Amino acid sequence: MYGKVEILGIKIDNVDMDEAADILSGFLHGNTYSKVFTPNSEILLEAVRDREFEGILNSGQLVVPDGIGVVVASKFYGTPLKERVAGMDLMMRLMNIADSQGRSIYLLGGREGVAEEAAIKLTEEYGGLKIAGTRNGYFDSDEEESIINEINSSNADILLAALGAPKQERFICKHSDRLKVKIAMGVGGSLDVLAGKVKRAPVFYQKAGLEWLYRLIKEPRRIVRVMGIPKFIALAFFDAKSKL
Repeated sequence: MYGKVEILGIKIDNVDMDEAADILSGFLHGNTYSKVFTPNSEILLEAVRDREFEGILNSGQLVVPDGIGVVVASKFYGTPLKERVAGMDLMMRLMNIADSQGRSIYLLGGREGVAEEAAIKLTEEYGGLKIAGTRNGYFDSDEEESIINEINSSNADILLAALGAPKQERFICKHSDRLKVKIAMGVGGSLDVLAGKVKRAPVFYQKAGLEWLYRLIKEPRRIVRVMGIPKFIALAFFDAKSKL
């Protein structure tokens, strides 16, 4: 068992990328439904405001820190997280595993046509990967029943839900008792990146944990969201001090 670090009430698995990938591989060999969440500072800040959402994140079988702010905050609690485990990178590791095992995936999310374009890119890169189905992320709650049936009928092993937080986590958790996939993972805007609709930050920014800065440079209007990072770190600092 890997340890967990609790930050502001949310339990984060203290794993590096290789360890997280090994856990995912184990999920695929099992017979249970595993929820995988990759929260960053902004998502954890939302969980602090919304205790129901906190419970959803804590219900995940694998919860990794997708954000340098989460890693920084963990240091206040005396057990630093090993490293940032970027959701996009973990998703691609999962695709490698699925490819080697001949697994199938269902892509849910993005605007009309995005999931289909992402599916094409994935099949071009991974010859053994099977696309069980695709669907855009624009639907009402009364359509969820048919979506669940469609995913189950596809016999997909993996569901990649790119609905944005917290919608994707709520969807994954809400249908825990009905979805028949082995892994359901919230992947945010990753399908847009795969489809070529959004350009990911250069490797330098990724390795330095500064993807947020690159996005801010490209989209200055994100400043309000980015300001959540220092707020989250400050909250974690005072929370950790209060527990000493």
